[in-house]
Amino acid sequence: QVRLIESGGGLVQTGESLKLSCTASGREFETYAMGWFRQSPGKEREFVAGDRRYDAVPKYSYSVQGRFSFSRDNAKNMVYLEMNGLTLEDTAIYYCAAKAVYSGNTFYYTDQEDYDYWGQGTQVTVSS
Repeated sequence: QVRLIESGGGLVQTGESLKLSCTASGREFETYAMGWFRQSPGKEREFVAGDRRYDAVPKYSYSVQGRFSFSRDNAKNMVYLEMNGLTLEDTAIYYCAAKAVYSGNTFYYTDQEDYDYWGQGTQVTVSS
């Protein structure tokens, strides 16, 4: 069992930055692949960024590539999403998710159905 709690959301203007954090409780955090998703009103929840167990190298959606940075600190059971150059289209509720995977797994999980645990979400609002 993993409990996830996101924080760091808020209201910013276009072009500004925010850093989201996700705190995970539970054991063996390093055995989980982690992901960030977001959902805007009237839209499906979409993959933003995530890593894989094999080497923890992150993967990004096309819409955030080059602007967002995913990182994790296994010693602190934390996952981060640093967001730069925010646009109006980045306005959404951002969710942290975890999926238990075996050692050496090289697969990236980009579908929400793949994940086992979810946080409650944190609101990010970008205004002009």
